[in-house]
Amino acid sequence: MTLQARRIYILPTRSGLAAAALLLVMLVAGLNYNNSLALLVCFMLCGVALVSMHECHRMLRGLRLISAAAEPTFAQRQGELLLGFENTAAHARRALRLRVAAVAPGWFELAPHSSCVARVGYRGLARGRQRIDRLHLSSDAPLGLFRAWTWLHLPLEAFIYPLPLSLQPLPPPAGEPRNNDRTRRLRGEEEWAWLRPFQDSDPPRRVAWKAYARGAQLLVAHYDAPAGAQRVLALQSLRALPLERALSQLAEWVLECERRGENYALILPGKSVPAAHGLAQRRACLEALALYEP
Repeated sequence: MTLQARRIYILPTRSGLAAAALLLVMLVAGLNYNNSLALLVCFMLCGVALVSMHECHRMLRGLRLISAAAEPTFAQRQGELLLGFENTAAHARRALRLRVAAVAPGWFELAPHSSCVARVGYRGLARGRQRIDRLHLSSDAPLGLFRAWTWLHLPLEAFIYPLPLSLQPLPPPAGEPRNNDRTRRLRGEEEWAWLRPFQDSDPPRRVAWKAYARGAQLLVAHYDAPAGAQRVLALQSLRALPLERALSQLAEWVLECERRGENYALILPGKSVPAAHGLAQRRACLEALALYEP
């Protein structure tokens, strides 16, 4: 999306209004005392103000938005929007401010013929899908006398996960064998087996950082755990809790299993996620909790 002039608005700032009042006083004083030097300075400063207005408007005109994504977050917490901007002009674009609702704005700049990814926070509301209605993009460069702004209406939706709450302890692993050694390994004391190449879904705690520091590629330690070493996170086991609090407890269990590096499965009425672990499993379970409807 390219910002066109007809969608960009501009008004003087408080500093601009103060400068206008000062110029008016200078004009009246110069005319009253017939002072040519005062009139010359006044008209020169008026010209500078008009040029700054043109430059302020040009900070946004022609700016291209090339990508937009909304990172998921938890209810009542702050998430992040990632927006890619491209500057195809020969002049820099400075003091660009991006804001969503009442969240603190994000500032960025663009050099000539360059692109960047701007980050701005948004507030997660209730769990589910949250639409980001519009974003406010503005600039008051170069002198701060004027502010140009526009509204970005984007088809952005973010996953809002249930707010994690620790209300009950983590359920024991399912299918725990009777052998004491295998039971010990199921409780998180697995024995090291081998190293394998790193994948995006692997947790950082399993990375062999010592080997990486010696110049090796990024490797992940694989631990040999017996079949069935997994936890089953079921909504039915939390039927004594209200629905939203039960979903929040399941979200906390998912995060706890990820911290421990254990396999876990999620079971909801009409929806189940097979046992696994890693970033992909975490995302699948939290999205299922966010979209669950009884």
